[in-house]
Amino acid sequence: MIPAIVLAAGASMRMGRPKPLLGAGNRTFVRRILDTLHSAGVADAVVVVRPGHHDTAAEVGAAGALAIVNPAPDAGQLSSLLAGLDALDTPEVDAVLVTLVDVPLIQPSTVRTLLARAAASAAPIVRAVHRGRHGHPVIFKRAVFDALRRADPAVGAKAVFAGVTVENVEVDDPGVVDDIDTPEDYETLTGATANLPRTEDV
Repeated sequence: MIPAIVLAAGASMRMGRPKPLLGAGNRTFVRRILDTLHSAGVADAVVVVRPGHHDTAAEVGAAGALAIVNPAPDAGQLSSLLAGLDALDTPEVDAVLVTLVDVPLIQPSTVRTLLARAAASAAPIVRAVHRGRHGHPVIFKRAVFDALRRADPAVGAKAVFAGVTVENVEVDDPGVVDDIDTPEDYETLTGATANLPRTEDV
């Protein structure tokens, strides 16, 4: 079984408001990602959120997923990955698929491709690549769970990538590298910064 972890505990400082609740089409970023995962056959998913972000947690619950609070999100992205891993890690879990709320436009076909490659590949890490640029999702197999837990939080998962074989899976999906971090990025996505939704960073 390969459940998913969506990392959504960033401070959104450059955006100026919580990214999980920004709109992409007629859905929020986090809802769009969860719908994509479900369409691709991922049965279980957790979304790691910041303390006090009750609106995001409610949106996650409305999408049928579980919100996990990272009590120390400013410790770095690895801390959120581990919070999600701890919530999902059971003997039935063979790997976890990790993606970011910052990349809301990934396609279900990309997720299906990665899941298929993970099943066939001996590599302990499988990640999406578009035109040579690596992005998300990334699949971490059980063989690297302990290494992730031992990794230096200041370095994050980079040391784990460096120590094992990583299979890069080229996909025809620019969404894997379309990282939405700033109002300018969002303007490119939506066509106008005036369409930024009014959300409260609680």
